[in-house]
Amino acid sequence: MSRPSHGMLHHVELWVPDLHPALASLGWLLEELGYALSQHWEGGRSWRLGPTYLVIEQSPALTAEEHDRCRPGLNHLTFHVEDATTVEKLVADAAQHGWHLMFPERHPYAGGGQHYAGYLENDDGFEVELVAINSPQRK
Repeated sequence: MSRPSHGMLHHVELWVPDLHPALASLGWLLEELGYALSQHWEGGRSWRLGPTYLVIEQSPALTAEEHDRCRPGLNHLTFHVEDATTVEKLVADAAQHGWHLMFPERHPYAGGGQHYAGYLENDDGFEVELVAINSPQRK
């Protein structure tokens, strides 16, 4: 593995209220995006893609029982996706893994006419944005 670039994201750790539904939704998505399961322990998992890894953990130190993306802190994670076809496949498959399409009336241009993306939220309130690298522009 090559040395990471200065300033590159090292890792993200998400604390979840219930590990098993988070694994069903977030774990599924990470693996679909090419992350490989890296570590496994009773209260969590981590997935790695290149030098970056993402942790999902049910921590005993949680101070609230639910995530609210509108509070200060993490609003959402955004991932590059190969193309519009892949965005649509992930959005369609996501429903079987605990995800709900956000802004369906504006999909796939909820971020603007030059931004082809799927916005998903899982049952725990975590949002992800899947952005097509080669995105068709709205005409």
